[in-house]
Amino acid sequence: MRILVVEDDVETAEYICKGLSALGHVCEHVPDGKQGFLTALDEDFDVMVVDRMLPGLDGLTLVKSIRGANIETPILFLSAMDKVDDRVDGLEAGADDYLVKPFAFSELSARVAVLHRRPPLQSEPTLLQVADLEVDLMKHRVRRSGTTIALQPREYRLLVYLMQNPGRVLTRTMLLEAVWDFHFDPKTNVVETHVSRLRNKVDKPFDTDLIHTVRGAGYSCHA
Repeated sequence: MRILVVEDDVETAEYICKGLSALGHVCEHVPDGKQGFLTALDEDFDVMVVDRMLPGLDGLTLVKSIRGANIETPILFLSAMDKVDDRVDGLEAGADDYLVKPFAFSELSARVAVLHRRPPLQSEPTLLQVADLEVDLMKHRVRRSGTTIALQPREYRLLVYLMQNPGRVLTRTMLLEAVWDFHFDPKTNVVETHVSRLRNKVDKPFDTDLIHTVRGAGYSCHA
């Protein structure tokens, strides 16, 4: 695998790269945070090993910048800062793992291998779309054919859940759990009532219905 090592201590960097190269990996080293960010932008790596204390751009800022650029490469933090709060800060900045100095190379190589085996993180979509119906999850805005639709909070949650599962038949039980957080049947027609209200706003004013009843099964959202 290709590994980027961002480390200002030359001896530590050489130690890491020599060991990784002996295992058959391609290791690239840069000595400061700014170069690390530019290199991460320009090249693709399987894993990054980043020191916490770096010149130019400190490790926390570097990792936040990398994540801000939508680079999802797994990152292992290296640091002599070993308090729980330090580790939490590193992980919350966007790192996937945190290894405290001094460290054993065998542990570093094992953690790098584990990070490489992890499936890549999938970014959550911020825009849901079925035909001409759109939901902007960031702005909580619903539009169809360019027309803004005002929904009540529960109607909005119901629509989002339907649109997150396009074409899938969602049963009454599934809707009760996902939208109302009910893990029992309240013996009311709350689902049917809200689906009807939602249809009046999302389907009725338009030419094509997008919310469909699947007789004896549930509901589905599709063109």
